[in-house]
Amino acid sequence: MKQVYQFHEGQGSMRQLLGGKGANLAEMTRLGLPVPPGFTITTEACIYYLTNGKRLTNELRQEIETHILELEKQTGKKINDPDNLLLLSVRSGSKFSMPGMMDTILNLGLNDTNVEIFAQLTGNPQFAYDCYRRLLQMYGNVVYNIDGQLFEEIIESTKLRYRVKQDFELTVDQLKEIIEQFKDVYHRQKGQDFPQDVNDQLYQAVEAVFSSWNNNRARVYRELHDIDHNLGTAVNVQTMVFGNSGVESGTGVLFTRNPSTGENKLFGEYLINAQGEDVVAGVRTPLDIQHLAEDMPEIYERLTKMATDLEKHYKDMQDIEFTIDNRRLYLLQTRNGKRTAQAAVKIAVDLEKEGLISVDEALLSINPESINSLLHPIFDETAINDDQVLSTSGLPASPGSATGKICFDTIAAKEMVSQGYQVVLLRQETSPEDIEGMVISEAIVTSRGGMTSHAAVVARGMGTCCVAGCSDLDVDEDKKQVRCGDILLNEGDVISVNGSKGHLYVGEIPLIINENNEYLDKIMMWAQTRARLDIRMNAETVTDIQTGLDFNASGIGLVRTEHMFFAPERLKEMRRFILSQNLEERQSALTDILTYQLDDFKAIFQTIADKPAVIRLLDPPLHEFVPTKAYEIKRLSEELAVSEEILGTRINELHELNPMLGHRGCRLAITFPELYLMQAEAIIRSAIAYQNETGVRVSPEIMIPLVGMTSELVQLKNQISQHIEKILNDESVKIEYTIGTMIEIPRACLIADEIAAEADFFSFGTNDLTQMTFGFSRDDAGKFITQYEEQGILPKDPFQTLDVEGVGELIKVAVERARSEKPNLKIGVCGELGGDPVSIEYFNKWGLDYVSCSPFRVPIAYLAAAQSQIKQSL
Repeated sequence: MKQVYQFHEGQGSMRQLLGGKGANLAEMTRLGLPVPPGFTITTEACIYYLTNGKRLTNELRQEIETHILELEKQTGKKINDPDNLLLLSVRSGSKFSMPGMMDTILNLGLNDTNVEIFAQLTGNPQFAYDCYRRLLQMYGNVVYNIDGQLFEEIIESTKLRYRVKQDFELTVDQLKEIIEQFKDVYHRQKGQDFPQDVNDQLYQAVEAVFSSWNNNRARVYRELHDIDHNLGTAVNVQTMVFGNSGVESGTGVLFTRNPSTGENKLFGEYLINAQGEDVVAGVRTPLDIQHLAEDMPEIYERLTKMATDLEKHYKDMQDIEFTIDNRRLYLLQTRNGKRTAQAAVKIAVDLEKEGLISVDEALLSINPESINSLLHPIFDETAINDDQVLSTSGLPASPGSATGKICFDTIAAKEMVSQGYQVVLLRQETSPEDIEGMVISEAIVTSRGGMTSHAAVVARGMGTCCVAGCSDLDVDEDKKQVRCGDILLNEGDVISVNGSKGHLYVGEIPLIINENNEYLDKIMMWAQTRARLDIRMNAETVTDIQTGLDFNASGIGLVRTEHMFFAPERLKEMRRFILSQNLEERQSALTDILTYQLDDFKAIFQTIADKPAVIRLLDPPLHEFVPTKAYEIKRLSEELAVSEEILGTRINELHELNPMLGHRGCRLAITFPELYLMQAEAIIRSAIAYQNETGVRVSPEIMIPLVGMTSELVQLKNQISQHIEKILNDESVKIEYTIGTMIEIPRACLIADEIAAEADFFSFGTNDLTQMTFGFSRDDAGKFITQYEEQGILPKDPFQTLDVEGVGELIKVAVERARSEKPNLKIGVCGELGGDPVSIEYFNKWGLDYVSCSPFRVPIAYLAAAQSQIKQSL
């Protein structure tokens, strides 16, 4: 099996085998672009290494040696050659971009002898020893897991002692001093020397990059972005080119369009006399790419043309890494650039308008979850007081508005979040080790770094607001304080972050609804024309319904009527019904409740008009409506004029050991049929009143929950139908209504054909169906679900993403059996999974008619439904 490919042997379609970076290096080589020669060790070799004892096989070593020889022929350079020394970079590269999550080693091939040779060959000893100290620093951290801060402290103390501000200002003697101290770190931390044998350096570096696939930050990132843990990473071994060889050299990161706004203009940064890690790590503040047109106009012109050509070739905005080595331009990487949701929708629309992509390709280019950030509020700037504005501004690295308590490290962030607080991670600069803290933070702020620093790139990918390079912030991470002018803030103090403008504020800032986005509107228009599934909303308040309608929801998929009874006056009447001793008392309570329900349903019809609405009859256990504390029982006793003793006895009778599997749903109506009859009457009378007033015909869909036996549905449906028909006859009016059921019990899935014979529609309640299929209490599963995911027992929380093998199979069986009995039966989903893009793909595949989700997830569901339909047609 071939495990190593020279760049010229591969191509862009080989991402699975060569990883994204390797495939793109191969593609750029094939296109004739200036890529330093190299080779890629495959992802298959990585997986074999990780699963077979973590040792490089002799076969792989021999293959690497063969490709090193070929690389020496291509470059005319050789390892350990005193006349033309070959140095290498070793970089990771998985199928999907994971910026900063895995490891890189530069300047490999230097040792105590070769650094002197390199100094003589380049005529620049300062440059040579700077490369050697970088190798020692990166190698120690990546291969030997030595804390990188130990090396940084040596550099900082040396600069302080010699009054040097920038790393590149260190003299040869100062660098030699640093190198010797670095070697001492190896001895103190690991009891061994830095390897002088270049082959040992190479093989250990390859093993370290392979192993970095499973480091903690990489695993967290993959879980966040739904990347398969079994893909592995390729290793790219490439000839070194040097951006740190003097003032006519440099390195940078370039986006073909603005990754924050989507503006069609080159966006990026570069540093003179630096290596790539300096830009990404944020240790120096770089220059805007536009300055390169002044510093090196011919390089800027070539870079601009290459960027344009790469964007046209890949048909997407590109993220390009480049190095200038003594005025020679090299491309080190290109990939589809990470972008904010705001940029994503604009870029997709613009690329379609420019003729580079189709509407379908534009829709497929956007992560449905990412547009969530475009649907939520922004800061109300009219409410900002002057004394709240911090006298600093940074780079608007990732848009959004967020407020939270300041945390200076991941540990503090995790602790505060566990206590229920929102947090803002504030650091000098972030590193890949901060990923866990970044994931849970509402915003990220750094005092160093630019728009392409680690913090900026990762935040944009997560859709988290970020302000980078706030140079006026004096961040003391040890004391857990930050000073800005005269203002001193401590860990736990609240700040607000405007990632769209780069502004920071003390305290909390009120939020307002975001303005319309013409590009998002265009995307949603396209999505709605492509989606086969209807997208409904779960809503019962006028405000929520209107929000859903603003997002073009096709109707209501779930009205939860139990939510209508928690206002004090309504709760009192519901309690009176529950605690009644006989039918007469219950009917009296229901008369008052009917009045409330008439108002509720009329308001729904007035808002939804002629769109469909599924109204679920009461579902929760009765004990949820009654008090449990002594003072509450005493107060209720006074309100209802019933003794505390009688109340206590009745409340105890309602107690259930497992209420979620107890007296709820249709079981309530079997015991108290008058309850559902009252609700059905309220629905129909409200529909009649609205129809008479407006002439708009409404078609309520009445849903009976928790049916597990056909006989339950038959009995209740007959009672409800007879009651409704009597009302319609008495009023001499016609209302089109249907009566269906919620499929949320595994048994109901297995007898779906029998139930379908009696039901007018099905709606899957995936919350309860998941709960009962797994035997997990959805209220308690949070105590262990995360651990199950971390240990690989579950790939995803089944309450958030469909369990295809179990719950999904039950849904599939139910759909097939129901449609065998009634081919045109309307079937939808109204549980939480109705708004999950991954789950929607399955629901669309299995031929459901609609999904229903919370109002703010309607656009996400539309886009996911459209993408699913497009994929099925490919």
